Amino acid sequence: MQVESEGITAVDLAMMQRAIDIARQGSLVGEIPVGAVVYRGREILAEAHNLREKTHDASAHAERLAITEAGQQQKSWRLSDCTLAVTLEPCPMCAGLLVNARLKRVIFGATDPKAGACGTLYNIPSDNRLNHVVEVHGGVMADQCADLLRQFFLDRR
Repeated sequence: MQVESEGITAVDLAMMQRAIDIARQGSLVGEIPVGAVVYRGREILAEAHNLREKTHDASAHAERLAITEAGQQQKSWRLSDCTLAVTLEPCPMCAGLLVNARLKRVIFGATDPKAGACGTLYNIPSDNRLNHVVEVHGGVMADQCADLLRQFFLDRR
């Protein structure tokens, strides 16, 4: 089964595949393979992989980079009609950014038992005490996303 969540479309699956491809590009340059795509309908607004090692920036997560680029491209920090596809469940920093950017939806692949903030450890995007709630769909192509991370760390040992 590719999806653990209802409401996932063929476009969502194609965007997650694109995020996986981008994550692979990141692993080729020594970054932990996490890829992210911000899209509206079928249009990709921005995409990125992790760049923490290259930039020596702890905040250079794929999600943050893609959301920043999408905001600049749209000339607005509000991305309320957009979806983010990301290969790994967002951390607390990135989950907060989803809320602050007013994203409509996030779909993610592998869960993150150590830092997941979209349902695993925390549930920041769905916390209705905040000023915005983001629709969350986890487990999208989870096996492929988790295998990519597993293989990266096996190769490092």
